[in-house]
Amino acid sequence: MIRKTLPFLAAAFIACTFGSATAQSDAPPTPLEKQLHRLDLAIAGIGIYNSSVTGNVVKYLSATNQGQSITQFGSNTAGILVSVQYSAKPYVGFEFNYSEARYTENFTGPGVADIQPLPSTSFLVQAKSDEYTIGYLIKPPHLIYGLQPFASAGAGTQTFKPTAFGGQEEPEQARMTYYGGVGIEKAVNDHFGFRGGYRQIFFLDPDFGQNYLTILKHATTYEPMVGFYLRY
Repeated sequence: MIRKTLPFLAAAFIACTFGSATAQSDAPPTPLEKQLHRLDLAIAGIGIYNSSVTGNVVKYLSATNQGQSITQFGSNTAGILVSVQYSAKPYVGFEFNYSEARYTENFTGPGVADIQPLPSTSFLVQAKSDEYTIGYLIKPPHLIYGLQPFASAGAGTQTFKPTAFGGQEEPEQARMTYYGGVGIEKAVNDHFGFRGGYRQIFFLDPDFGQNYLTILKHATTYEPMVGFYLRY
């Protein structure tokens, strides 16, 4: 869905931005235009590097492999991040984030052998991940070497949706997600600029509701990002 809506969002934002700038370049901004100028839409490519966690299958869920060790990690991949930021004033702002990626969730170790028809110590679930988070945004009032620094932190949810062919017919699962990030942006003009940064995402690793995969360990995703933003 995001691939279908992104071109329309960007086109609408560009049309409003540059159309307004051309038609009203000599007119003082209205109160609404002042508020809109504090809002921007950013699109970035992100690298996704997932941590590895190890734990024992929890015993109180009565799985056949309870108490046995499983190591879990998501494969490294790339994705897309769409952010809407609103800066009310220096040090006071808010943002909404949506990210999309697809990778393989890996379960390995002795606890995996008992849950498969053929002997194997590896169980793979291909899944699509969607992040929906909101957070607090800080932008200092002064530039550093012509660059605008920023920092943000917040929370939301992340859904893991196993794919049709590589998802092992596992059900979709959502996890509470927390994030923090820092970055810099460089304005080309009043309406367009480039943005780069680094984020960390924290969440309880998915088990897709299966007791034989439940180790209740929190994972971290590391996300360098680079992209551009549009402002009214």
